[in-house]
Amino acid sequence: MNVSVVYAETERQSWIAITLAEGQTVADAIHKSGILERFPVINLATQKVGIFGKLAKLEAQLSEGDRVEIYTPIIADPKTVSRRPLEA
Repeated sequence: MNVSVVYAETERQSWIAITLAEGQTVADAIHKSGILERFPVINLATQKVGIFGKLAKLEAQLSEGDRVEIYTPIIADPKTVSRRPLEA
């Protein structure tokens, strides 16, 4: 089955298409994609992952066409960002 693995930082993004056997998991896709070598800052023990914008566990099974996403940690509280004055 064909799936993709995506990860984005402020300056750099990666979208990797891979082929996996049926029954493979989110973790399998991440490891096979090689993205952990491209982005050594990724820490699967602390960062969340998802499939098409919905949180998922590393052991979740994938389906044809799924997009595995590795999320970066939030560095600002989204509830307070709109209240801060804009910088010039």
